[in-house]
Amino acid sequence: MTCTSLNRRGLLAAAAIALPALAFARVSAQTAPPSQAGPFRFKGWRDAETDAERGFFEVPEDRRDPRSRKIRLGYVRFPSTAARPGPPIIYLAGGPGGEATGAATGPRFPIFMALRAVADVIAFDQRGTGLSSTIPERPASTRPAPEFTEAGLTSYFRSELQSAWADWTKAGVAMAGYNTEQSADDIDDLRRHLGAEKIDLWGTSYGSHLALSVLKRHGDRVNRVALSSLEGQDQTVKRPARIDAYLRQVDALLGTDPAARAAVPDLSALMRRVHARMEAQPALTAVTLNGAPAEIRMGGFGVQMLASGLIANPRTLAMLPGLYLALDAGKTAALTPFLGDVAGLLNLRGMPEAMDLASGISPRRLALIRREARTAVLGEALNFPMPQLMGAIPGVDLGDGFRAAIRIDHPALLIAGSLDGRTPLAEQDEVAAQFRRKSRLVVENAGHNVFEAHPEVQPLLVRFFRGEAVADTRLTLPPPKFQVA
Repeated sequence: MTCTSLNRRGLLAAAAIALPALAFARVSAQTAPPSQAGPFRFKGWRDAETDAERGFFEVPEDRRDPRSRKIRLGYVRFPSTAARPGPPIIYLAGGPGGEATGAATGPRFPIFMALRAVADVIAFDQRGTGLSSTIPERPASTRPAPEFTEAGLTSYFRSELQSAWADWTKAGVAMAGYNTEQSADDIDDLRRHLGAEKIDLWGTSYGSHLALSVLKRHGDRVNRVALSSLEGQDQTVKRPARIDAYLRQVDALLGTDPAARAAVPDLSALMRRVHARMEAQPALTAVTLNGAPAEIRMGGFGVQMLASGLIANPRTLAMLPGLYLALDAGKTAALTPFLGDVAGLLNLRGMPEAMDLASGISPRRLALIRREARTAVLGEALNFPMPQLMGAIPGVDLGDGFRAAIRIDHPALLIAGSLDGRTPLAEQDEVAAQFRRKSRLVVENAGHNVFEAHPEVQPLLVRFFRGEAVADTRLTLPPPKFQVA
């Protein structure tokens, strides 16, 4: 991500801290009505403004159904400043559920602006998001908040999704059309709408998952790709053993700080101890529910989900030891700053859940993940509500043909942070192996949001999209300073 929405990328409000909100800023910050096409002044990062153009086009909601209604997809175009622009650069947000137009209002805005020196830059809101949103928002659930244990949350979300899916279907939404293959076809329709022979792709996290599908289905219309925080075709659910390896890496960093090491002799042991005790005896935790003070019962699984958000980026990873030390000491009030209004956390948006269900997981990988999760520090919490929602809506899985790896001959720049706890480097290596003409850029001590983590990433992106050679590169940032008090 992504960048979080209320989906598998972070159901707890901690994600509002842990997974940066830049990909989910709302286009209501713009000066013209979101439905109005044409030129307008775009408000970017830190009150910067630029000329832009809002555009729309229509596609079938489900191309497999000849009776499908048409839906309207939207984007913002930042016109190129080049004398001879190259193929349009289309930005693919993470999530699923992130808004490209929202990402352009955050710290990634300077990169959007810099890439105009090469070509038009298109912030495209995928179906079900931002300018393209077509799934109606449901009223807040009146059901009591579930116990934040694995059993409690799984039961709640499976029931809620089945109820919501039925409501959306009755409202005329073709929910089965919200999948990555249809979104990939949307991007080729966008190419035609723009009048471009070819396009370049720039994406992150789930956006890389989507880019792989575009390459598989419309690769002859793609020129080159720059992707970060890679998520492969069969990596909607990450391997728990990879996260254990990541936590050992974090523990080694803790070991370089004598004070942190003294406070936390073994990070994984500390985390396991807290999870086990709180799952067996969930702690009554103060929260806000629909704007009013309330309490929930927070189990170990809820804490695992919280940790799954915190490990995304170094700034929030630094909070992890201190939080667990407090919980180990019985100070459950330490959870309160992370939880926000849980009513929002428990509502479904439709697009993220549908996309994840459709991308699914191969039987072989699911068996591997279930086996690893039995002993892993974070178990199956990292990607909740996947795989827990699998089978809740029959017939939407795209199948193993969708998840099959491909050989990719397009020029590619693949970017990663060494402290990315959402898409660990070992998982990204498996995706990178599909690319035959790649350069890899690793930012030491950066996390999931790597594009803006180091100032040298932006000029390398510009050089790459200009067609210049970019060698394998390693950049370095200072390690995080862990909070243990």
